[in-house]
Amino acid sequence: MNYFSSDFKLGILGGGQLGKMLLYNTRKFDITTFVLDPNEEAPAKLACNTFIKGDLLNYDDVYNFGKQVDLITIEIENVNLDALEQLEKEGKKVYPSPKTLRKIQNKATQKLFYQDNHLPTAPFSRFAFLSEVEDAIKNGGIELPFVWKSAQFGYDGNGVKIVRTVGDLKDLPKGECIAEQLVPFKNELAVIVARNASGKVKTYPVVEMEFHPEANQVEYVICPARIALNIQQKAQEIALKTSEAYNHVGLLAVELFLTQEDDILINEVAPRPHNSGHQTIEASFTCQFEQHMRAILDLPLGSTENKVASVMVNLVGAEGYTGNVVYKNIETIMSLDGVTPHIYGKRETRPFRKMGHVTIINKEVDKDRAIAQTVKEQIKVIAG
Repeated sequence: MNYFSSDFKLGILGGGQLGKMLLYNTRKFDITTFVLDPNEEAPAKLACNTFIKGDLLNYDDVYNFGKQVDLITIEIENVNLDALEQLEKEGKKVYPSPKTLRKIQNKATQKLFYQDNHLPTAPFSRFAFLSEVEDAIKNGGIELPFVWKSAQFGYDGNGVKIVRTVGDLKDLPKGECIAEQLVPFKNELAVIVARNASGKVKTYPVVEMEFHPEANQVEYVICPARIALNIQQKAQEIALKTSEAYNHVGLLAVELFLTQEDDILINEVAPRPHNSGHQTIEASFTCQFEQHMRAILDLPLGSTENKVASVMVNLVGAEGYTGNVVYKNIETIMSLDGVTPHIYGKRETRPFRKMGHVTIINKEVDKDRAIAQTVKEQIKVIAG
């Protein structure tokens, strides 16, 4: 099928920053795009051919959107899967498939999937209600501390909390959740796997992630990860096994823990472009967003090699500021060599909201990391 400069229509569920960056590449290839998002001011609105306002979890909104396009993809997992299954039955291509998304959308189902497929992950318990967690602590069923995760709708550090005392359960959502053993890890790593509809697979180099201690959000993504070659290989092997088990089409970002004993455990996955791959825009021969397009359209996959070492810094709303966004000192960081900011187009800032990212590229990863620290200290995302 001819996708380029043709009547082919690609539908993207979700119009956030991932959708916007995906559209950089559809523009490059002249592919007609439709976007569905509930926000009239969604970042992706400016870059698509047709924008439709609608609820991603509403059956009719997703079904009617899908009827207008030839192929449907996502930039967020929280979408109506019943509608996507019906569209698939009617002959629409949906990548990743609703079957894959059902295994990933719910964190408890995701963890059970790793167990069933003999994929390494931290021990956990599943609970239908938060009250059951408290009971399990009292009767010795689970031990403190542990990581509480909401089974549904977690994102950007929301829906995750380290529970050290029973009091930490106060104010958490009351519904389905998991209690995961707290892993004393050395590093958090990630590997992005690309798989096209014909089953051809490529992995990106392993990245190292440094997290904000309070917000549980990634602050820095460092590529290549500063780990031994045998550990890099082990991480990529586990990511490939995970990809094979899910039988996904598109990208699969596999987040991993590296334990003190150099074992690798799967934390969670995302079946789409991911925060751990933003640096690929400047640093890789094929960026993750172009690769996702190649994979879902069943085109040859591009090279995943690095052109240069890189560090990505997330730009999030500063604490204490809510309102119209101002990027204080953005000119200062742009004067530094190898620094490229990406602003997502969200007009309103609030504490810890992802507003953009900055990529730093250099021949040496340690120099990248030092410049990234300067960037983090200089730029402030505030309200004006």
